[in-house]
Amino acid sequence: MMSNNKSDASDPGPENRPLLKENPSSNHPPFTDRGNPGPLWYSFDLAPKRVQDGGWTHQVTQRELPSSTELAGVNMRLTSGSFRELHWHKADEWAIMLTGKARVSLLQADGKMFIDDVEEGDLWYFPAGLPHSIQGLGDDGCEFLLVFDQGDFSEDDTFLLSEFLAHTSPELVEKNTSWSRETYDQLPSKELYIFPAPMPSSLEDDRQFLGKHLETVNKYTFKMAAMAPTLSNDSGDARVVDSKNFPVSKNIAAAMVRIKPGAMREMHWHPNGSEWQYWMQGKGRMTVVATGATARTVDFRANDVGYVPTMSGHCIENTGDEDIVFLELFKASSFEDISLNQWIARMPDRMAEAHLKIPVEKIRMAPQERLAVLALTDLAPGQD
Repeated sequence: MMSNNKSDASDPGPENRPLLKENPSSNHPPFTDRGNPGPLWYSFDLAPKRVQDGGWTHQVTQRELPSSTELAGVNMRLTSGSFRELHWHKADEWAIMLTGKARVSLLQADGKMFIDDVEEGDLWYFPAGLPHSIQGLGDDGCEFLLVFDQGDFSEDDTFLLSEFLAHTSPELVEKNTSWSRETYDQLPSKELYIFPAPMPSSLEDDRQFLGKHLETVNKYTFKMAAMAPTLSNDSGDARVVDSKNFPVSKNIAAAMVRIKPGAMREMHWHPNGSEWQYWMQGKGRMTVVATGATARTVDFRANDVGYVPTMSGHCIENTGDEDIVFLELFKASSFEDISLNQWIARMPDRMAEAHLKIPVEKIRMAPQERLAVLALTDLAPGQD
């Protein structure tokens, strides 16, 4: 049995005290932790940045978080006017704007182009293979999170417009485009990737330029922060976006969860995939219980990435003095979760008593419906 005496965990040797202070549950785990369910935490602040003229990028993929085989994340910054070069890739791309504004574009296989402006709290979704771009707008550009439906995705391994042209012979480029060799020699000779550029025309001007080639049926952007909460109570709320309300998002489902100080995300699990998290604000603690009775409690702060193995039971508590806000993401077309409270409430009395070994009157004191977010002080009268 694991000791709950902190003196038993004393360490008279060398310690990385700042790191331990940020991760108290790893240094002094609750007595309920057991074994090792695998890596559950990483931080973008540990990932090396690729800094270029016009912005930067860094990523948390299966290389940094080996257990996350289904999803990978990229955090990117573009200064005002700067582009993430026109490109495409093998994975679907889900994104949320963290700060600032940007203009995004995507070309469909039918030759129509979608173009839109996005700001903080907005999403976009670009299916694999379709070429697209992102350009920072406003006085300070933008920062955003990209999530891909392949755990081993690498932002350094994408198909770029510059490289397609630079590595096709000038004779073939001339046949294809009618550009002379002199024009070919003016093209970029290597990747641009992230680069500064003049600010674009107005969105209306760009849409008028496209005319009949403007895509108006498929919507590749979504205003997540502006939508009404899907679930809400006095302890927080959750906004769910999946293929039901954002039809193009066929392979990634998401929820943005807000939990107030002293409250928790109820004990639950997801029947349709592992969970990849991005922490946007605040300080919290997550407990994960996996197969083989392995369990671990881990602390999180803003810019951290969390991972929950497929179908593992888990819950999240706000341990700070401000709201925590984090994203739950899944490689799935729909968001699904199973509430422990709701399951217990549906058990007939004898079934529940047989399994839980406590009187039925105590069992029925637990919440009878899914709460999503639950105040630690929301206890029924007489509940212990």
